Amino acid sequence: MAKITDAVEILKRKTGIAPETDPEMLQIAEDYRIAQLIYDVRTAAGFTQKQLAEAVGTTQSVISQLEDADYEGHSLSMLRRIAKALHMEVEVRLVPESAK
Repeated sequence: MAKITDAVEILKRKTGIAPETDPEMLQIAEDYRIAQLIYDVRTAAGFTQKQLAEAVGTTQSVISQLEDADYEGHSLSMLRRIAKALHMEVEVRLVPESAK
């Protein structure tokens, strides 16, 4: 039997939960996506967490929290401040669930 390396398939087999349809797993994935997005745009701009914090008017620890997938305090206003500091814009879309 071939070894399974697909994380989604491993979760399905071990927990019986289908991550792509389970509401809790979808929220975790969204939290991770936002944290990863903040990290990606920061590093692409060549900023350290401290440099971004200074540009946004906050502390390095706040930026660190925002880049942590377990953090649940993301706010649109903070995302806008980060985007502005990196010469970007925030775009929010609502799409039908079936589009996922």
